[in-house]
Amino acid sequence: MLPLISSAQAQINTKKMKIEDFTEKTTKVVLTGNLFFDQVFKDEVQNRWRISPFEFCSLSEFEKIKTDDGYYFLMAVKGQFKKESEPGLVMLSVMKGGEEASKGLNRMLDVVTVPIMSADNPTGREFVLLPALLDILQDHILLSMERDVAAYSGLSNYTMNLSSSENMDIVFAEEDLSDAITENVRKVYFKNGISVTDADTADEIMMNQTPETLVSFTVYPTDGKKGSYCYKMLIDAATHELYYYRKHRITSKFGPGFLLEDLNRIATR
Repeated sequence: MLPLISSAQAQINTKKMKIEDFTEKTTKVVLTGNLFFDQVFKDEVQNRWRISPFEFCSLSEFEKIKTDDGYYFLMAVKGQFKKESEPGLVMLSVMKGGEEASKGLNRMLDVVTVPIMSADNPTGREFVLLPALLDILQDHILLSMERDVAAYSGLSNYTMNLSSSENMDIVFAEEDLSDAITENVRKVYFKNGISVTDADTADEIMMNQTPETLVSFTVYPTDGKKGSYCYKMLIDAATHELYYYRKHRITSKFGPGFLLEDLNRIATR
């Protein structure tokens, strides 16, 4: 029985195995048709994409070649959760082509996805954070090619990095904090290298690649409707390493932005 069992185990096709050819295959970068976004997107991909050959393509070309497993695709897609009446977020996704694509995007192999902006009313911060998000995607893909646990756990696993940030400054943009972060809460948590500032200053820290500094970034639907999700990140301004990645469902009790429980986790790093 042993040879038969061993043979059966060898045929298990894990996610790590499915994407092991990523660096060898061409990544098609799908443009949205929005001229302003596409220009910034193209520039940043040309400047930062380093882990595979890439080519730009239109949405119409994507539709023609999406079933070809010889390609991977990097594209901005609108995401809609079950309780939403329409898509509330735009996600930056890397997917593998294949026959399943003919049944819809949700049937394609999702290599990694990160939220980038509100679908209705982007704040503009997404363009400042885009270089970091592209680096986060690439770092995760390379790690997923080495370890199945990374491939399956996704970006949430990077919150464990927080324990190594003890000597780093953490800067929150004011707009990234939920309404629950009152003045009394700030007096408790905003000390020992943790501070809050306006979004412009936080963005300058990111653009200047200030060392030893984590900057906040949140993504949620503009109207913050119940049932939608809010994504919260802390990103190293210099290295673009992801140190915190969590989401919560927006309810009447928990609005968008970093919650009290987030600050508690972060302050006790």
